[in-house]
Amino acid sequence: MRVLVTGATGFVGRHLVPALLDAGHDVVVFVREAGRYDGPADVEVVEGDIFEPETVEPAMVGVDAAYYLIHSMQSGGDFEARDRLAARNFINAADAAGVERVVYLGGLGEEHDQLSAHLRSRREVEHILASSSPELTTLRAAIIVGAGSASFDMVRQLAKRLPVMVTPQWVETRCQPIAIEDVVAYLVGVLDHPETAGETYEIGGPDVLTYREMLQRVGTQLGQSPRIVPVPVLTPRLSSYWIGLVTDVETGVARPLIEGLRNPVVVTDDRIRDIVDVEETPFDIAVERALLEERDSTTVPAETPTTTP
Repeated sequence: MRVLVTGATGFVGRHLVPALLDAGHDVVVFVREAGRYDGPADVEVVEGDIFEPETVEPAMVGVDAAYYLIHSMQSGGDFEARDRLAARNFINAADAAGVERVVYLGGLGEEHDQLSAHLRSRREVEHILASSSPELTTLRAAIIVGAGSASFDMVRQLAKRLPVMVTPQWVETRCQPIAIEDVVAYLVGVLDHPETAGETYEIGGPDVLTYREMLQRVGTQLGQSPRIVPVPVLTPRLSSYWIGLVTDVETGVARPLIEGLRNPVVVTDDRIRDIVDVEETPFDIAVERALLEERDSTTVPAETPTTTP
């Protein structure tokens, strides 16, 4: 199968491309600067910008399935409008080229829970992608655990740098994190199952934890025992400034992530487990692997402004 990957230089995309090659697919990557792409050599590289529709269309030629792994969270307060425009440009090009399937990685969260702007935008993108001819398969995930994940990196840095944390009440929110290896296995696996076309699935690891528990368990692996004191007066805005002061995560990224932490993100529909066989990775093992990868790498490429949830 000839497969297009957008967001190929982002956290999820960097893991997905080699897995698709291993599965026997012909892979096309859509990147903004072809000369700077350092992924596998066995791919076709198409240079373009998702916000310039005329550059998107050539990437779709002859493509059977296309992955949409783009977001504009780092662009600032206008990220929702940019997300809408990017999704429309993508799906219009896919429709015009006769692409049969689109696979999208979105975010968990129940719409009746008053989703944060970040999660609401992910859901809006999902609706846009579903509005055209290509059949959409959506996978919804919570925090993805791996070296280079912005959300996991925020948790790791907090657990490492702060022996005492004064946090908002979101530390008691429940979450179902998932290892990057498992996310990729599901993303690749749905292509082998035509029945997943037109469907939405929720994916998560085997552990459901509060953010407090995640911070404490990551801290344990880092040789720390962070003391967490939740207070009701610390707003998401103040929390994002606090995150920006004590971690390397930019405030523009931290704020939408922090606002999303108020929403429980737990799998309520696990039908995908009966379709794609994935041996789900326990949280502690996923953390151990992520920390080991970070230690073994001198630099972990940061997520680009238009990639992954």
